[in-house]
Amino acid sequence: MQIPFLDLRAALEESRAGLQAAFERVLARGTLILGPELAAFEADLAAYWDVDHAIGMGNGFDALRLMLQALEIGPGDEVIVPAHTCVATWLAVSASGADIAPVEVDPATFTIDPSAVEGAITPRSVAILAAHLYGLPADMPRLTDIAARHRLNLLADAAQATGARLSGQRSALVGHAAALSFYPTKNLGALGDGGAVLTDDPDLAEKAARLRNYGGLKKNEHSMKGANSRLDELQAAFLRSRLALLDGWNASRRLLAERYVERLAGRRGIALPKPSEGAESAWHLFTVRVLDGRRDALQRALLNAGIGTGVYYPKPPQLLPAYAAERHRFPPLAISETLADEVLSLPLHPHLKLAEVDVIAERIVEFLTS
Repeated sequence: MQIPFLDLRAALEESRAGLQAAFERVLARGTLILGPELAAFEADLAAYWDVDHAIGMGNGFDALRLMLQALEIGPGDEVIVPAHTCVATWLAVSASGADIAPVEVDPATFTIDPSAVEGAITPRSVAILAAHLYGLPADMPRLTDIAARHRLNLLADAAQATGARLSGQRSALVGHAAALSFYPTKNLGALGDGGAVLTDDPDLAEKAARLRNYGGLKKNEHSMKGANSRLDELQAAFLRSRLALLDGWNASRRLLAERYVERLAGRRGIALPKPSEGAESAWHLFTVRVLDGRRDALQRALLNAGIGTGVYYPKPPQLLPAYAAERHRFPPLAISETLADEVLSLPLHPHLKLAEVDVIAERIVEFLTS
């Protein structure tokens, strides 16, 4: 049996009729940029997240970058970020000109550790940028308290968390503002690239809308130094059609994650992901920690059994060449560096079968007990 790590074809086939209808609407209308499909998708997305504003962007990185720019975060400022995250979280801060202040994560939830955040605050700190990694929500209640006491912006990289909840609310993941990615592998994926900024702040929303369009809301109006990062009509139409399927897809992900937990709980040599209290993961990835230095061996064993896996991420940002010149400023980050050697993401997508999860779990148990 061959079980790929990810197979997008089944989800594309399920959404084929809606995608074709979306394509025909855009084709018939002839408006391709900043038109009614984008406006409708932004309204639907804001309603889904229970926020006041959603601003479509060309990709998830630009959503992060322009979110920071809209808040006028830049040179001289510090932004506190998790050390275990996609490098895009860090690169967006670097693009703003602000300095990165990396802190450790909770190894159980893979999300930023509020206690570490509190210890990293300096007079130059202006924001906390939490990442809801693998779909697991960060501890936003504690982060909200810290941000309020120290007058910091609480922001979120929610690229992997569309559909997650805290205390039953999706909006609880947003903070002051959050950035989304619609990269094709995400829970809500485009047929290309895309992103969005979420917020209840009308001023931030307007600035983000200006920044994505050369700094203006109208042609030849440039009140800010902006960029070109517009979610086009075709991707907006595709995403709007797929948004109607998202809760069903996420429910399937949840059942599969529960099956993994049922089959692997209590096994020595492996640690399972654990959402924080009151958190409901979007289960973008099912990422385990393989202990005792056996991650690579397990990955090879699964590959030999026809099972694909992924490592997110093999090196933490502070050890990448891109940050070599800044490494001397960073504190010791042993937890994130250990996680990079332990994490292994198992197959998880809405059309994976429970029987396939059982096979994967069996192969893992065989390895752990060998």
